[in-house]
Formats: sequence, structure tokens, C-alpha cells
Amino acid sequence: MTYAQANPAVRTTCPYCGVGCGILARPQSDGSVSIQGDPDHPANYGRLCSKGAALGETLSLDGRLLHPQIAGRQVGWDEALDLVAKRFSDTIAEHGPDSVAIYGSGQLLTEDYYVANKLMKGFVGSANIDTNSRLCMASSVAGHKRAFGSDTVPGNYEDLDAADLIVLVGTNLAWCHPVLFQRITVAKAARPTMRVVLIDPRRTATAELADLHLPVRPDGDGALLVGLLAYLAQRRAIAAHFVDTHTTGVEDALTEAAKWPVNRVCAATGLSEDDLALFYKWFEATEQVVTIYSQGVNQSASGTDKVNAIINAHLLTGRIGRPGMGPFSVTGQPNAMGGREVGGLANMLAAHMDFTPEAIDRVDA
Repeated sequence: MTYAQANPAVRTTCPYCGVGCGILARPQSDGSVSIQGDPDHPANYGRLCSKGAALGETLSLDGRLLHPQIAGRQVGWDEALDLVAKRFSDTIAEHGPDSVAIYGSGQLLTEDYYVANKLMKGFVGSANIDTNSRLCMASSVAGHKRAFGSDTVPGNYEDLDAADLIVLVGTNLAWCHPVLFQRITVAKAARPTMRVVLIDPRRTATAELADLHLPVRPDGDGALLVGLLAYLAQRRAIAAHFVDTHTTGVEDALTEAAKWPVNRVCAATGLSEDDLALFYKWFEATEQVVTIYSQGVNQSASGTDKVNAIINAHLLTGRIGRPGMGPFSVTGQPNAMGGREVGGLANMLAAHMDFTPEAIDRVDA
């Protein structure tokens, strides 16, 4: 039996960005690990970016902490865990449950998130647990909850292959999510009629793929998106049955949007009327639209409202929940969503539940 036969490849997931690329990690006879993209994984189909491809270089033991330490002194696991438990217990006894906290990473497994939440919220009795989603995705979380009642992303990667128009808002996909950028590049090469619109104050590497780059003034994307809703309503590009059956509050939304005619949007965004009209016309005329947004939206001072402006355009036109269409949030760490599904923020419980009496009773049962 060869070394390779005795040590087959391990299927695992890249720990970097939110794309979740599948990788094949193969142990080598010299102790190193070779890294390849998993050709069968639906997130990347074997593609890897430079960071993922270099994962094997991060597995050296040099500079790593190989055993627990207390005040610089090597100790056993029992002693280390006893100290952590005692410090937690003593602090809680003296100052109450809210005197301790856990801060998690977006790189934990969903099962680990669940245990950490159960420990803090169920055993310690405090909501003092948060994760990277607080810094990274809080606006998107709030926007999803406001629109859908839960923090749910209504799309998948296959939609990128099927879309006829992809709108990129506040994301330099080429640098920050290169595997998704490659996927869109391949889809556009196969179907040249696919259009890509980039909404970004800067002309980034992503603009090289765009059919239209809209260099909005900083923070001008909110006006652009609300103006889109007003334009769609004016043009009667409304999926009436979908809106009547599945949405509420449309009248109030359109009343506010009507305050943003094209000339006011141009003044707020610095865009020409021709470029603005072209984007609005493309959105109106294209059934299969995916709007991808990331931190340029989420980390804005009005990020939640911008998320809802994106979602509203898809709800008004009924372009959601079907192949090749929908609002699509892309994130910065691989399992931020998994953490939120099991309550990975201080203001939520598992399964997207809020801190209502009914939900608390359900979790406590």
C-alpha cells in the first residue's frame, strides 16, 4: 500500500470567506498537506482563489500554541479548564450572569455555535454571546428580518448561472469573493447576453466584467435604489398578484419612493440621467435579476434601509424565490449564517427565533 492509499484526501471546507469552497486536503509523506479544489463541490466546482490554494502553507506548527498555558506556564487540559470554569463561576456568583460573555468567530461549525449558545443562554442565563455577524452582517440580518420575518437569504449559487442581469452593489467581488466572480465570468462567457451592472464609487477590478459601472457618490446607493422602486412603480412593472398575495406595506413604500424622481436621484448620486435610465430600463425589462450586495451596503450608516431597498425592488416585481432571481447577500466569513441559524447573536435564539415569551418557553422545554 502506498502512502497516498493509506492517507486519502480529506474533503473539507475553506475557512476564509463566505463562499464556502470545498477543498481536498491530501497529507504528504513529508508532513505537509497538498490542497486542491473539490471538483464535486457545488460552491466552487474545483475553483480556488489564491488564499484557498495556499491553505497548505498555514498548517505548519511553527508559532502555534501546542498546549494550554497559564501565565506562560505549560499546564494540562484539566488544570486549564478548571481555571476557566472557576473564573466564570466566581465572577457569576459575585456579579451575576451578565458579568461574563462569549465572543465567537464566523469560522466555528454550526454544532459548536449551538453548544456555545446553549452554554451561555441556557446554562449561564445571559444573552451575552455575539459573533462576527455583529460587525459583518448586522444590517443584512435586520433587513431580512424586517422583510421576511427571519434572517433568510432567498437564493443560491445556481441563480448566478441562470440570471440575465446581475447587479453588484457595494461589493468588489473580484477581490473579496473571487470564486463567485469567476463563476459569473464563466456564465457570462457562455451567455454573452447576460448583463452585469456594478454600483460602486470606485472603479475596482470587478468593473472589468461590468457592462455598466455606476460610480455613485459615497452613500448615494440608497437614493439610487429608492429611485429604482419609484421608476418601477411609475412604469407599472409590478407583479400585482405576487404583491397582493405575499407582501404588505406596498402603498407606504411607494409613497416614500415617489419622492425620488430621476432628477433628484441624479443630484444625490452624481450619475448622468442617461446612465441612470439605462440601469432602470435594464432592471425593468429583465425577469431574471440577481442583486448581489456585501459590506459596502451592510457597513453603511443606513445599511439596513439599503438592504430593504434592494429587497423591495425584488418584491415589487415578484423576482424572488425562483431560479435566476432574488436579493443575494454575500458575507465575509464561512459560517456566519450557520451561527445565526442557531442563535449566534445576543438578540436572537436558535432557529431564527426572537426573545418572545413563546420562543423562550419553546427553547426551555
